[in-house]
Amino acid sequence: MLDRGKRYLQIAFNDSIHDVNRVLPQIPFDERILIEAGTPFIKREGQRGISHIAGMWSGPIIADIKTMDGAVEEVQEAAAAGAGGATVLGAASKETIDLFIKTCKQYNLISVIDMINVDDPLRVLLRLKDRPDVVELHMGRDEETTRGNMIEYRHIRRIRSKYDVIISAAGGVDLNAAHSAVFNGAQIVVVNIVEPDDPWKGIKSTDEVRNIAIEFLKAVK
Repeated sequence: MLDRGKRYLQIAFNDSIHDVNRVLPQIPFDERILIEAGTPFIKREGQRGISHIAGMWSGPIIADIKTMDGAVEEVQEAAAAGAGGATVLGAASKETIDLFIKTCKQYNLISVIDMINVDDPLRVLLRLKDRPDVVELHMGRDEETTRGNMIEYRHIRRIRSKYDVIISAAGGVDLNAAHSAVFNGAQIVVVNIVEPDDPWKGIKSTDEVRNIAIEFLKAVK
C-alpha cells in the first residue's frame, strides 16, 4: 500500500501492449513510481493487458477501470489480472463506491476515486461508509485541449479538512504542472505516456523516457 509520508509519480499507458513493450523497460524502477494501465489501454487489451504490465513491473499497477457499476466483479477482475489498485468514478452511486472500497480492502488493492467531472468531491466523500485510499482530482483528456482549463486544486484543502487521504492530480501534466501539483498539496502526480503527434501533455514515447521520468521524480520529491 501507499505511504502517506511520500509523494509518488504515476505513469500511465493508454495505447497498446506494443507501446508498453517499447517504453516501460526505459522507466527506472523506484518505489515511488506507480504504473497505470489507462482506460483506453484496458478497453483495447483487456485483462491480459493488465497482466502483461504486471509481468514487466514489480511495483504497484493501478488499473484505471473507472467503475460506474458492478463494483465487486470489476475489482475482482482487476485483482485477478495482477493490479495493485483500481479506480471508481466519483459520479457513481454511493452503493457502488461503498462496494468498490470494501472489495478493494478485501483484495488488498489501493482504492482510488476518480473525481473527473465531479463539481464537489468532498460531498461525494461525506456520504460514504468508508474513505478511499486516494482521491484523484482529474481534468479529462478532452478538456486538456481547451485553453485555460486546469486541475481544481482548491478542493485539496477542503478534502483534507475532513479526511486523511492521499490526493492525486491527473490531466494535462508536464514538468511545470507537476511542480504546481505538489505545491498545491498533491501526493501523487499522474503523467501520461503520449505519442509525438498527440495534442496532450505528458512524456513523449520518443523522448529520453528514463531521463524525463527521473526529472519528474525530482519534481515530486
